[in-house]
Amino acid sequence: MSHPAKPLSRAQVRRLFEHLAAIDPEPKTELNYSTPFELLVAVILSAQSTDVGVNKATRGLFAVANTPEAMLELGEEGLKRHIATLGLYNSKARNIIATCRKLVQEHGGKVPDNRKDLEALPGVGRKTANVVLNVLHGKPTVAVDTHIFRVANRTGLAPGKTPRQVEEGLMRVIPKEYLRHAHHWLVLHGRYVCTARKPKCASCPIAGECNWPEKSVPMR
Repeated sequence: MSHPAKPLSRAQVRRLFEHLAAIDPEPKTELNYSTPFELLVAVILSAQSTDVGVNKATRGLFAVANTPEAMLELGEEGLKRHIATLGLYNSKARNIIATCRKLVQEHGGKVPDNRKDLEALPGVGRKTANVVLNVLHGKPTVAVDTHIFRVANRTGLAPGKTPRQVEEGLMRVIPKEYLRHAHHWLVLHGRYVCTARKPKCASCPIAGECNWPEKSVPMR
């Protein structure tokens, strides 16, 4: 991103999301889960890990412990055995056990449905809270990970130097009707099309709305 992209116009932003919505009207997270608690754990585990890696780890984990009470019974060492393939697994195990204790003691074992209580859980920051609020409750939140940060800056959609700046920029420019699914559209676009190395500009569905000076698209 040595050459900053010119910010997109309002019309470009709308067309960008029209294209993404047409391709995938109801985008979903690629993390596997069947309960709110499983999603919370999976999102905590996904920090600096791929969704594929998390799903492999949670397949066995959730088979033996998919409630806060069962996770506490499994214990920190037991949890580590299931997630040892993931980065930062020691701190993740410590945070998840502490979160389970807090869920049981303060929330009746239920996952909170508001930002304040979610961010008070160990290992849950703004990004994790945004994912949980969006996926479980359909809230118009955007969790800025490396993919969204890259897409927002590279295209000119919402340039920013920090994830929070990008998040605030996205919340300002995304048309209201696209806010609920914007998070997943941008994550998936960054994961599979607008990749860090060798982005697939030639087959990109939003290349026409992208202001990246270095994009490579064939001459028409």
